[in-house]
Amino acid sequence: MPAIVSTDARAFGVVSVAETVLNGTTDTLIYTGDRRALLTLRNPTAGALSPIIDGDGATVVHVPGVGNVSLAAGFAIGSIAAGAMKSIYLDGIKEYLVGTINITGGTGLIATLLEFQ
Repeated sequence: MPAIVSTDARAFGVVSVAETVLNGTTDTLIYTGDRRALLTLRNPTAGALSPIIDGDGATVVHVPGVGNVSLAAGFAIGSIAAGAMKSIYLDGIKEYLVGTINITGGTGLIATLLEFQ
């Protein structure tokens, strides 16, 4: 189970960024919320991939004017074409990042997790 390694990007100058190749079934990451975090997923494979970020403790969130919204299915990133890359600002989806956080459907993606403050 590869855990996505975070890189502390608060240093001055050049920072060596850790990359993690995802296996697509049980990839995990840690989100604490005390630092700003940017997750980047790059697809070096020959086909499109559609990963989902899912915290096992994310259930329902109340949205004013809408009501209760289920988070049980996780956050669908959408299709990442072969050779393409997408970035997700984790504070923007923090409601999904409760409990153990898994990324599924991303076999072969290369993940980087940069943390800032």
